[in-house]
Amino acid sequence: MVDFPTTARAAETARRNGLMHSGSRIVPEEVPVAFSYGGSSHAVMMATPADLEDFAVGFSLTEGIIAKRVEISGIEVVAGEQGIDVQVSLVDDVADRLRARRRSMAGPVGCGLCGIESIEQAVRPVPHVSASPLALSHADIVRAVSLLNEAQLLHRETRAVHGAGFYLPAKGLLAVREDVGRHNALDKLCGAVIGLGERGGDGAVVVTSRLSVEMVQKAAILGSPVLIAISAPTALAIRTAEAAGMTLVALVRGEDFEIFTHPHRILPGSIADVA
Repeated sequence: MVDFPTTARAAETARRNGLMHSGSRIVPEEVPVAFSYGGSSHAVMMATPADLEDFAVGFSLTEGIIAKRVEISGIEVVAGEQGIDVQVSLVDDVADRLRARRRSMAGPVGCGLCGIESIEQAVRPVPHVSASPLALSHADIVRAVSLLNEAQLLHRETRAVHGAGFYLPAKGLLAVREDVGRHNALDKLCGAVIGLGERGGDGAVVVTSRLSVEMVQKAAILGSPVLIAISAPTALAIRTAEAAGMTLVALVRGEDFEIFTHPHRILPGSIADVA
């Protein structure tokens, strides 16, 4: 596996207590990451060059290219002069399906909604997650966010990246991924979760960003019935989560939070001894 630097040191001039000081700080790297399938480039994302195999798996899943991990037969990460090419090999029937899909697609773009050419695709229906029996206590909500904050090593160093984690009430955080892009961090997490053989319906997704509709779509595709965030949701994210049977918990601040959809999964009770 190829390792790429995820940070750099940048010179700065900072104002502190009314005085100007010369110094430096650690900042995150951001590089073009291209996903290629069958030798053809599919999308280019600006991303943190870490956990790229998880990124490839999660992106392939949330973009509907694969339905499960075994549909990818191989991943090769190739460094180039100006970026990184992540070459994904698919099993034959999935590769054939992608080729047919590509013929009807406009050129994909590096954003949260990749490879789409119509309004209908942008607001596509998401899987229903209402069948999951997952329930969380108030303490679980607070603990999930606290654990994610503690686990964000790159953010602690740079104060400039997003985080996404997968939380199980009985086990805590099973996986955490970081990236300069919030969509990328969640894609990396999705890849990590299915790579571990975990079922998305067994846990909650917790993120450090706002809850846009793309975040709801990706969490629903993973199968998670609860999405927790420290920032607020958009109106479309709320409507999409409501239709999917997903519980949105947002604006988690200390022991306070707001539930926007399907509150029955959040069990009443006090918060004590959150560690």
